[in-house]
Amino acid sequence: MDNDRRKFLKSSAAGVVAGGLLSTSAHDAFAQAKGPAPAPGQPSKLETTKNMTLAMLQTPMGLALGVRTDKGIVNVSAAEQVFKLGAPLSTDQVISGEYNAAALKTTIDKAKAAGDKYLVAEKSAKFAPCVTEPSKIICVGLNYRAHAAEANEKLPKEPILFNKYNSTLNHHGGTISVSKEPGKNFDYETELVAVIGKTARNVSEADALSYVFGYCTGQDFSERDQQLRSGQWMLGKTGDGWGPIGPWLVTGDQVDPENLNLRTLVNGEQRQSTNTKNMIFSVKQLVSYASRYMTLEPGDLIFTGTPEGVILGYPPEKRVWLKAGDKIVSSIDKLGDLEFTLT
Repeated sequence: MDNDRRKFLKSSAAGVVAGGLLSTSAHDAFAQAKGPAPAPGQPSKLETTKNMTLAMLQTPMGLALGVRTDKGIVNVSAAEQVFKLGAPLSTDQVISGEYNAAALKTTIDKAKAAGDKYLVAEKSAKFAPCVTEPSKIICVGLNYRAHAAEANEKLPKEPILFNKYNSTLNHHGGTISVSKEPGKNFDYETELVAVIGKTARNVSEADALSYVFGYCTGQDFSERDQQLRSGQWMLGKTGDGWGPIGPWLVTGDQVDPENLNLRTLVNGEQRQSTNTKNMIFSVKQLVSYASRYMTLEPGDLIFTGTPEGVILGYPPEKRVWLKAGDKIVSSIDKLGDLEFTLT
């Protein structure tokens, strides 16, 4: 295993295991499954992968690629082990084009025809983050007008960018262990997440969405005292497991990122509700802007900002911060519900 992979596994074990995700052995299984990197200049399958809803599953054999169908979730990885057609074993492979496009469809069809052998019921599925190896996790601050207003901040003239790390990755059905953290002012931030599908550098706004593979529901979990303690936000944004994404990764051809309803529930009570049309900077603007300053690569994540309704936006006397035992549900049209619990 190369040094880069070892670094990834080390950071993942330190972070997402604490957030209730995976064992190190599961990550090792994924490392073996991922396969070699694509040759320089190899085209992405972005144009050929359409109308698909993907997931990463936790299974006794490790992480596995799942594809949502009318019969249930097809465990593509398990089917590939038998059919050996060259189908991808992870969303990372699908995004970066490390697979035979025809083999994926054929494997799904053969798996569905085999009865229940390769099918997983959604209600019993155990999910992993729908993208497992982003080289970058870029986040956007104050990207909804009403959110900027509740924070008593001026509307930004350019996107405010900050970052999370791979150790923040978490999943649908996961946990965040706030009782083990030094802070106490824990807050939710439901966000649309754009997943980059091909290398992007200095792309125009007009072309930007063609560089997006798909979208998922995300949660930019935060601790406000740590976030606001200094002039930068890192400490309040990068705790272990503080970046749940999923359960589904939906291909971009099925989604209009500028017209999606978004909401947050805390213990069944609605806290956030808006539409992505209320963003200050749209997804195409964010992709174009970020690509001016860095190369965006397949699998990179862009958390596009949260709307109004966060706890920090309440009057001080009405702020009831999140605590152990709370259940948060982040929902976005077409992308599904992302649920996690605080411990």
